[in-house]
This record gives sequence, structure tokens and C-alpha cells, in this order.
Amino acid sequence: DTCTSLGLMLSIVLFMGLARVVTRQQLNRPTAHAFVLEFLATFQLCFCTHELQVLSEQEPLHPTWPLTLTYFFSLVHGLTLVGTSSNPCGVMMQMMLGGMSAETGAMRLLAQLIGALCSRYCMGALWSLGLTKYHVSERSFACRNPIQVDLPKAVIIEAVSSFIFHSALLHFQEVRTKLRIHLLSALITFLVYAGGSLTGAVFNPALALSLHFKCFDEAFLQFFIVYWLAPSLGFGLQ
Repeated sequence: DTCTSLGLMLSIVLFMGLARVVTRQQLNRPTAHAFVLEFLATFQLCFCTHELQVLSEQEPLHPTWPLTLTYFFSLVHGLTLVGTSSNPCGVMMQMMLGGMSAETGAMRLLAQLIGALCSRYCMGALWSLGLTKYHVSERSFACRNPIQVDLPKAVIIEAVSSFIFHSALLHFQEVRTKLRIHLLSALITFLVYAGGSLTGAVFNPALALSLHFKCFDEAFLQFFIVYWLAPSLGFGLQ
């Protein structure tokens, strides 16, 4: 089961990499090029995170196992998704710093939304095949609420996580690329360790929508505040 899940994740990384190569060769329009790359990046991030949650349930007696996988795949995403953010807060930060036009920013945000939802439905179809005993279609039809604290604490956790992560992005810009990717991967792993059992430590509105779409449907206001408003507030404090 573990090998199957890892194989699926690595396969989607390779497939998305191939799709990015084709996109760079075939698409000449900058707007369409940015849209497709952001879609592919968000799809890859969400797909792998969905499967990471499945993997974390396979070794409940070894808490370091999901953290090790979080670090490894954060590293993989950092190496393969250069030039994209896969996070609406990241796009807004670039727009505020003047590094991206409003048109391109809106296009990237739309691509992230579509990529997040497509990955969710893709995972639902994949889980229905029952490739492992942990792949059950019910996962995609139920709200698996990750919020284990009251609303104010959940808002603080997601806002602080977003603030720390985006502060690191700004301050690590002058660091060599290979070292920066390792530092950011370690930071993401630490944030997941610190807040994962409380809110999931998502600090990414697009990823939260993909992971907890059913929860947004059942308790929209709570999840909107925790997973959309709080990360934006943390980013806005930069």
C-alpha cells in the first residue's frame, strides 16, 4: 500500500513535469502560459497532499513517517515548481510588491482554483478504484474536519503559520536556490509538526479548498475564516 501511494505521487510529479515541458514549448502567449503552469503546479501540490494524508494513516505508530514525507515532497515541489506559487497568498504578495500585473495575478488565482478542484475530483475517482485498502471512495464524500481547537485559536495558528512562511519567502530570496529550497522544506515540515494536529497547518487557501471541500459546504463560514481569511491576514502583516 505504501509503495503504491508513493508510486502514484511520483508518477503525477513526472507527468506534470512532462506537461510543463510541453507547455513551455507549445504555448507562446504569456497569459495562457502562466495559467497552465499555475494550474499544473496547484494540481500537483494538491494531488500529492491528498495522498500524503492517506500515507500518514498507514503508519500511525510512527509519527516521524508523515513528517519525513512532508519534508521530502516539499523538497520535490520546491525543485519542480519553480516560477509558480500554488498559493493565492503568494500571488497576492507578488502583486503587492509590483512583480506581477493585476491581469496575470487574476489569471493565476483562477488557475489555482481550478487546479485545486480538479485534483480533488481526480483523487475521488482514483480512490474509487481501491488500489490500496486505504483508497475508499467515501474519503471524497465526507468532511474530515481537521480543526481540533476553538475558532480564535485556529485563526491564530493559520495566520501565524502564513506569516512565518511568507516572511521566510521574502528573507530567503538572496539565499542560493538549492539551500533556499531545503530551508523552506524544513520550515514547512516544522509548521506542519507544530500545527498539524490542531488545524492541519495548511496556510494555503487553494490547498484548503481541495482538501476540505465538503467541510466548506457544511460549515462555510468557519472554514472561510480559518483557511481563507486567516492566511490572508497573516500574509498581510508582512
